[in-house]
Amino acid sequence: MKSSFLLFSFLFSFLLFGQSKTNDYTLVDRQMGQIPLSSTTSTEGIAKYITSHFKTETAKIRAVYFWTSSNIRYDVENRFTTNSTETSQEKIDKTLKTHKGVCIHYAEVFNQIANQIGLQAYIIQGYTKQNGKMDRLSHAWCAAKIEGKWFVFDPTWGAGSVNNGVFVKKLNNAFFKVTPNSSIASHMPFDYMWQFLNYPISNQEFYDGRVQVDKTKKYFDFENEITRYLALSESDKLFETIKRMEQNGVKNDLIAERLDIKKKNLAYLRQSANIDKMNAIVEDFNQAIVLLNDFIYYRNRKFKPTLSDTEIKKMIQIPRDQLLKCQDAIYSVGTIGSENASNLNSVKRGINETLAQAEEHLQFVNQYLAKSKMGRKTMFTKVIWNSVPFN
Repeated sequence: MKSSFLLFSFLFSFLLFGQSKTNDYTLVDRQMGQIPLSSTTSTEGIAKYITSHFKTETAKIRAVYFWTSSNIRYDVENRFTTNSTETSQEKIDKTLKTHKGVCIHYAEVFNQIANQIGLQAYIIQGYTKQNGKMDRLSHAWCAAKIEGKWFVFDPTWGAGSVNNGVFVKKLNNAFFKVTPNSSIASHMPFDYMWQFLNYPISNQEFYDGRVQVDKTKKYFDFENEITRYLALSESDKLFETIKRMEQNGVKNDLIAERLDIKKKNLAYLRQSANIDKMNAIVEDFNQAIVLLNDFIYYRNRKFKPTLSDTEIKKMIQIPRDQLLKCQDAIYSVGTIGSENASNLNSVKRGINETLAQAEEHLQFVNQYLAKSKMGRKTMFTKVIWNSVPFN
């Protein structure tokens, strides 16, 4: 089962972050316009071309933005179609082949090229506002750290616009290298960590248009938080993302839907981890059975060949102690899904029954060791013990 995310895409008429920027990247754009077609069949090829022609981070990220926005046409027909099972690489491969896509395809291509040329970049998912009105569909854009500072890039909005159901291709520089303080006026991440602001705004403030810096709020060190976040496990990342999303207010259906998806993905990851934990316990359980069966075989041979009392005690003590650990561990396994519940109960039952046998054998050994040599011989006249089957 793959973790799945519902990805909604739409190309908006432009709400500029301010005045359209003067294009100071004519030479970069011209050079990217000369990239051989053979280099554009993969992001690796595009990245190699960029790194061989540009030296500064600003020139490189401009090259990424120009190529992505200029060479991918917005897929108007499929703007409401989602494929939750498609992987990131599948999205990228499809986009490079067809030169069509929606916002997530622009973002995936941009992000992968940026990473491959050595820049720290991420895909940001959230919702947007233009002309004071909230858009009905969620959106995906990018952020990258350039010359030590974070900037926002929206290659989808920078590619053109949709007029009367027709995509009109026109490069727009208003969405290239936008400061976080400016981008927050129209682009609201679901997770406030990706606002790249020390005083993040809430969803309610975004609705109200109150996006000015408010230093009366608690200071948020997003740089350290991002660094810490990246070191977490996937389940811990989801847990913290969910917590931040809830803290920032579930203002609309887009946020609620994304929050629900995050929670389901977290439940799935935790369930998978619990299944892995159960399987590890079963492996330890089976190892304990092997050791217990070795003891049973030795007992059936009336403790022949002769071992020291310490060695005999050790033969039963080790599997019994391991079974005790398995018993403690199996009852601490969390949710594993209804389809696996019977397996978990079977393992619990098997451990309990096997541990009971081990305790009887340990009791026998303790009695055996407490007797004289003559008394010990009389203890092998009653029972022939069967070995324990594996789980």
